[in-house]
Amino acid sequence: MQIKGMQFKQNRWTVAGAFTAIAATVALAIPAVHSQGTPTVKIDGSSTVYPITEAVAEEFQKAKQGAMRVTVGISGTGGGFKKFCAGQTDISNASRPIKSSEADACKSAGITYIELPVAYDALTVVVHPSNPITNITPAELKKMWEPAAQGKIMKWNQVNSSWPDKALKLYGPGADSGTFDYFTEEINGKAQASRTDYTPSEDDNVLVQGVSRDPNALGYFGFAYYENNKGKIKALSVNGVQPSLANVNNGTYKPLSRPIFIYVNSKSLGRPEVKAFVEYYLQNSAKLSKEVGYVPLPSQMQQQAVSRFQNRTLGSAAQ
Repeated sequence: MQIKGMQFKQNRWTVAGAFTAIAATVALAIPAVHSQGTPTVKIDGSSTVYPITEAVAEEFQKAKQGAMRVTVGISGTGGGFKKFCAGQTDISNASRPIKSSEADACKSAGITYIELPVAYDALTVVVHPSNPITNITPAELKKMWEPAAQGKIMKWNQVNSSWPDKALKLYGPGADSGTFDYFTEEINGKAQASRTDYTPSEDDNVLVQGVSRDPNALGYFGFAYYENNKGKIKALSVNGVQPSLANVNNGTYKPLSRPIFIYVNSKSLGRPEVKAFVEYYLQNSAKLSKEVGYVPLPSQMQQQAVSRFQNRTLGSAAQ
């Protein structure tokens, strides 16, 4: 592993199949425990982290034989933190570290939390399978996505003269998405700095469907959604390096490799169901993250996450 330090930068199911019936839904309750008295863990946030958390929740509920329930929502990293800092959820899925403004909101509401990295993601740039392009550079992505491109860069050949003289249709995460924050900071130089004349969604499955149906489309989202929809979309190499688990591990997929997290309300850990779920998550995240298409944490970082949880280390390592 060449992923460094605490800077946090095959599959069990098909994302497209799992999401077809809920493409427009922002909250999903995982499996069928109907008793209102069942102890429940409430989770919301990033659609990127959703596949891992959903897999953990499914296995956890099976292990508990219906004695505990987990609900998982998809409102984006930013939307998830709004609910988390309002005390509406026990755990928040996040595809980026918590922002200072969000940390302040939690502090004002008396919410303390433990930040736990759970895996690495290769943020993936995709096109329609019929598109002849196979590689893109960060500079080309910036020319395509920067605020100055709005209303001006409308064709592929305006980005690169060797590319097709066809309309450029863009699909990407909405402003509440941690993926949006990460991509815009790495590509455009400032988080949230982006053209706005594109098709946005907090649900990555909506983006998959958009690109898969549009020969002139380009979009970006978490690697698991590409991995589970390879027949419908095509991933572009970035600077000649293909997004893959191996290339995240060896450190060559830059600059779109990043860590993903869960944030746990420390007060919620006083409830047995939340404590049991987080312990189960940490014990099984390596296996399940790989099964759904992400990169397990290096063993040293995994142990650091376990120590943060066991020692109840509050706050974010990034702040």
